[in-house]
Amino acid sequence: MSTPRFLTLPPGVSSEQIETPLGSFAALEALPSSGVPERWPALLVPGFTGSKEDFIAVLQTLAQAGRRVIAVDMRGQYETPGPDDPSAYSCAALGADVDAIAAVVGQGEPVHLLGHSFGGLVARETALHGAKLASLTLMSSGPAGIVGPRERMGRMMLAELPEYGLDYMWSNRMEPEALAAGVPDDIVAFLRKRLLANHPTGLVAMAHEVLGAPDRCAELAGCGLDLLVLYGEHDDGWPPLLQAEMARRLDAECVVVPGALHSPAVEAPETTAAALTRFWNAAESRLLQHQHG
Repeated sequence: MSTPRFLTLPPGVSSEQIETPLGSFAALEALPSSGVPERWPALLVPGFTGSKEDFIAVLQTLAQAGRRVIAVDMRGQYETPGPDDPSAYSCAALGADVDAIAAVVGQGEPVHLLGHSFGGLVARETALHGAKLASLTLMSSGPAGIVGPRERMGRMMLAELPEYGLDYMWSNRMEPEALAAGVPDDIVAFLRKRLLANHPTGLVAMAHEVLGAPDRCAELAGCGLDLLVLYGEHDDGWPPLLQAEMARRLDAECVVVPGALHSPAVEAPETTAAALTRFWNAAESRLLQHQHG
């Protein structure tokens, strides 16, 4: 569970609703503090049990490079409502949602897409769906279903959530972990509010997806996009070596964020934002050269 270190929106960042043909999605929008956005926009997709707030610490810095940056809650997450139908939460269905959001955000221009953790599995579906993208970044994500400690947490959630409900999961699992980690009271209150706002059907369906996702590296490697694999040096989700191997298979740029765990945007925001801006600018230059070449 990504845990933001602060919740106050920085200057230039506001809460928005993105209206698409597939529905309305809660978002945080960051704009440059001066001038108009001259670069192509970026769209950030959170992970399982996460939300748009996981990106608060990088939004202002990313926008300062001259682009509009949007972080969203996927369907069924926190402030975006979702249906009772489990099929709405498959990676393919969520990927189609992100495609629709990207089309609105891009307004005809390509969009830099980033998916964090489970969001990476969703974002690759968007890319394979043929969305108009400038680049794809997989942040702390993997080639297939999650393994390791977070896999165990996912399986525990699948076993307990349908029987005991979200309140039980919070009181017995997540709150004790947050308190043991010394998370401040206001952030703990937010984590509780966010968890309980998730659609329970969505959480169960997404847990199945994050545990059972197939390996699609071969397809993704052939999609023709600039790809970046970025992860924390001490990631406790997909093992760093597995992500490095995925980057090699994808012929993707690979950035390891020193000192970070599973949420580099929270744990090392400046390093992460600098790496993203550098990658996005280079991808954009290559695409524009190609278009005009």
